[in-house]
Amino acid sequence: MNALRLSAAALLAALLSSSAFADELPVYKLQMKDGQLIPARLQVPAGKKFKIEVMNTGKTPAEFESIPLRKEKVLGPGAESFLVFQPLSPGEYKFFDDFHPKTGQGVIVAK
Repeated sequence: MNALRLSAAALLAALLSSSAFADELPVYKLQMKDGQLIPARLQVPAGKKFKIEVMNTGKTPAEFESIPLRKEKVLGPGAESFLVFQPLSPGEYKFFDDFHPKTGQGVIVAK
C-alpha cells in the first residue's frame, strides 16, 4: 500500500513539475488579417523552446508558413491555433501567409 502511495505521489510531482515547465514556455501572439501580419517581426530568445499563438482575425483564410523552420498552419477566418518551436540558433527565420504571399511577409529573430 505504501509503494502505491509513493508511486502516486511521484506521478503527481512529475505532472506538477511538467505543468510548471509548460508555464515557463515563452508565448508570442501573431495576428493574421487578410494579408497583414501583426507583428511582422517577432523577437524570441535563441536556444529556448517557445510557442506562437496564431489568430486569423481577417475575413479570408490564412496560412502561417515557414520553409526554413518547416512549419505551417492553415486557419479559417476567426480561427485560432498555436505552433511550438524547438530552440533556434541565433538568426532570422522568414515566415509568410501562403494565401497572401505578396503582403503577408514576416520574420522571427532569434537573439
